[in-house]
Amino acid sequence: MEELIQKIKSSIQLSSEAEDYLKSISKKKMIAKGSILIREGHNVNNIYYVTDGCLRSYCTDKKGKEHTLQFGIKNWWISDYIAIHTNESATLTVECLTESTIIEFNAKKLNGILVRFPEYEPFQRNLLERHVVSLHKRILNQLQLTATERYDLFLRQYPDIEQYTRNYHIASYLGITQESLSRVRVDKAKQ
Repeated sequence: MEELIQKIKSSIQLSSEAEDYLKSISKKKMIAKGSILIREGHNVNNIYYVTDGCLRSYCTDKKGKEHTLQFGIKNWWISDYIAIHTNESATLTVECLTESTIIEFNAKKLNGILVRFPEYEPFQRNLLERHVVSLHKRILNQLQLTATERYDLFLRQYPDIEQYTRNYHIASYLGITQESLSRVRVDKAKQ
């Protein structure tokens, strides 16, 4: 938790009362590989900050095919924000790809910090803005880049992640088949 507090303090002034509140609404947890934090169709109450490990959020289409939306690695936040903000059942599943250490926050209590401690608002706003920018870039990349370019970008964004993920996780994140991913890797190896 101290690492997260320092990260927050590096961008805003955080009172000791706000720091104590954050600590009081959080739980540090070790999560086993393969554990499911959020299951599609269930209620979502929590937001997770990853301090170590690798998580993945994905949805499953009507044919049973998985589509990876996000990987959660060190210093990233992960949850089903649609479910939290619309008060609907989860559309995503969040699973641990490796043994992971997370900090779990109750979403309502975390959002409540904005009322109790307005100084936290710039940090929260910055997180949301970065998240929106990231999603927009991802959409544009899916529309404009070739599979090879998307894979290169993926490797830059997640340099060590291939050791934790399966090929179908990466392929589904990139919006390509596993066979296409294999061809991209073969082509890159020839270069």
